[in-house]
Amino acid sequence: MDLQRLLHHAAYPRSSQYDAEWVLENEMGPNVLWITEALCQVLDLHPGMRVLDLGCGTAMSSIFLAKEFGVEVWATDLWIPAGENAGRIRQAGLEGQVFPIHAEARNLPYADEFFDAVVSMDAYHYFGTDVHYLEFHLLRLLKPNGRVGVISPAALRSGPLPSYLPAPEWYWINPIEWWRDHWERYPEIQVEVSEPLAGGWDLWVRWLEALVATGRANRAEETVRELAHLRDDGGAYLGFVRQVGRKAVPDRE
Repeated sequence: MDLQRLLHHAAYPRSSQYDAEWVLENEMGPNVLWITEALCQVLDLHPGMRVLDLGCGTAMSSIFLAKEFGVEVWATDLWIPAGENAGRIRQAGLEGQVFPIHAEARNLPYADEFFDAVVSMDAYHYFGTDVHYLEFHLLRLLKPNGRVGVISPAALRSGPLPSYLPAPEWYWINPIEWWRDHWERYPEIQVEVSEPLAGGWDLWVRWLEALVATGRANRAEETVRELAHLRDDGGAYLGFVRQVGRKAVPDRE
């Protein structure tokens, strides 16, 4: 099986250059390099910027950001020990540019206005649905005019769950409009992008098919079941939200 061809995606040329074996070995969800590249298409990053990668998992997204855009990244995750990510970062030759941190999203050990950008790939829906999360935990970390960008699974339309999606497994998914409204309640943030990720359903399916075909899924039974639900959906309801907001500059009197 040609793994490199399997993980090649025409929409994400940067991601397609990364070693497919490495990507599969460190998987934790829909191909994080694809969705990181997708976010960076609408989020300007420049060398030397400080970026918080929140819920970074195995730090693949952090490594990608540092390599491709020359930014400094604080690779922050609760589920993966910092020591494990430090090994991956070292192997990538990025010590001193990517910093692994073990922390919970509501207890982040960073100074106010430390970051130029905060990003979160396939993780924000685990903690960011809290109505107070942006206000109490995240916006304070951003410099004025700093950006926060996320890509998370989302419903492409409002309304009840379709009958083919079992509520116990999909109760958490929110529509695109919900995500925009969720951020627009805050006067401190201006929503610049809130949209379905083009081809998001296909991206999701392609990744799960790759895991099943190679036997690399960390949770095999769950992956097969999720793939079946997505195929039943056919892209009518399930996809991803791509959202970027800018922290407002405070008025100076």
